[in-house]
Amino acid sequence: MIQSNSHSASSAPITIGKYRIAVLPAAHTAGRFSAQVSIASGKGSASTDRVMRFTPNFQSSDAAAQYALEQGIRWAHSAQSAA
Repeated sequence: MIQSNSHSASSAPITIGKYRIAVLPAAHTAGRFSAQVSIASGKGSASTDRVMRFTPNFQSSDAAAQYALEQGIRWAHSAQSAA
């Protein structure tokens, strides 16, 4: 199940099963952006948070966020299939 209350990839986190996916585009000095995604699960002291950073650079924050979101969704679906 995917839940999202936003139309922009760089906004509020989305939930896929037990995973909360939030994108974190980062600006570089040359006007380019890198894609990062946080994938969190659990609550309190039983919580985990994975942060993945990706090599490609993008021309806009939105493009970096969209790429990170796609990668986070792919990871969550793969993790759920393995369980």
